[in-house]
Amino acid sequence: MLLIRNGKILTMAGRIYERGSILIDGGKIIDVQEKIDEPVGAEIIEAEGMVVMPGIIDAHCHLGMLEDSIGFEGADANESSSPVTPELRAIDGINPMDVNFKEAYGAGITTVMTGPGSANVIGGQFAVIKTYGKRIDNMILKAPAAIKVAFGENPKRVYSGKGQAPKTRMATAALLRETLIKAKDYINKKKIGESNPDKIPDTNLKLEALIPVVNKEIPLKAHVHRADDIFTALRIAKEFDVNITLDHVTEGHLIVDELKEENVPLIVGPSFGHRSKVELKEKSFKTPGILSNAGIKIAIMTDHPVIPLQHLTMAAAYAVKDGMKEEEALKAITINAAEIIGVADRVGSIEVGKDADIVLFDGNPLDIQTKVKLVLIDGSIVKNNFN
Repeated sequence: MLLIRNGKILTMAGRIYERGSILIDGGKIIDVQEKIDEPVGAEIIEAEGMVVMPGIIDAHCHLGMLEDSIGFEGADANESSSPVTPELRAIDGINPMDVNFKEAYGAGITTVMTGPGSANVIGGQFAVIKTYGKRIDNMILKAPAAIKVAFGENPKRVYSGKGQAPKTRMATAALLRETLIKAKDYINKKKIGESNPDKIPDTNLKLEALIPVVNKEIPLKAHVHRADDIFTALRIAKEFDVNITLDHVTEGHLIVDELKEENVPLIVGPSFGHRSKVELKEKSFKTPGILSNAGIKIAIMTDHPVIPLQHLTMAAAYAVKDGMKEEEALKAITINAAEIIGVADRVGSIEVGKDADIVLFDGNPLDIQTKVKLVLIDGSIVKNNFN
């Protein structure tokens, strides 16, 4: 049993304790109050002068799939041999021994949604994982958590260079539609086969992977930068009655009214760095604030390694500097992110029953000079800078 006491607790669940306590047992939060009597035998963490908040969450990155300092051998994010690969599973490509995991949890990032890149029209299955561990099977919060799809420049560039579709945005959309139609047909054939075994279709891994999407159990996770690509993604999601998140949303500030009306979760970023291609020309740290101030739920992401994962709080801070409310920026890397990626029952806030993923800072989490003093994942201390 572990007791954190006398810290300023940002629960991210609507309450701030200026001086509060958190009781942890069995990897879970079992109590949160202003004052909790010290249980017999409990380990005490004195958080006087500290800011205590839930573990930080990155809703879109490629952690463990584009490894640090390795190059080709560590590049497992894009299987660019075919534009349609929904059967690929992130958990088969993640290396938890990558040094970026240590840097992530050392900076207070305790949960990430990681998966394939954007070379393919359908890239594969994203997973939500904890950032501490040796074996990916023991780090999974949710897998599959979404199917990655990509619109715009990347699939065009990759496959026009191979002399095959998609060479245009039209072909990207058509390939996605064709595959979703096949998935629906496959599901219908499987239903017929339940009563008529002679008509059971042969197992198709690509289409099997899309069954949770068609059944609205997990969303499409759409790589979209330009406004027109955003609208194409929304159009297809409506055509097939599937759930979707919009990731990147670089031109989102140009279509605020339309996005508010659509009421679809947005994962914004990476807003830091060079505008490396045409569809990034509108990239700005103003975008998260403009969308959030309009009442749209957003998460902020790094797209690691585009922004190294340990700088997620810096990305949120830049958004605040450019007009986002500080509370909303903190939500965008905690509870909003958890809700958008479908794991808010476990992480994203300090509440009874949730995983004890907790970070202690020696100041404002969005101040670049603030240091992480302690990180807990599932109630275990994984980083301790008090010593």
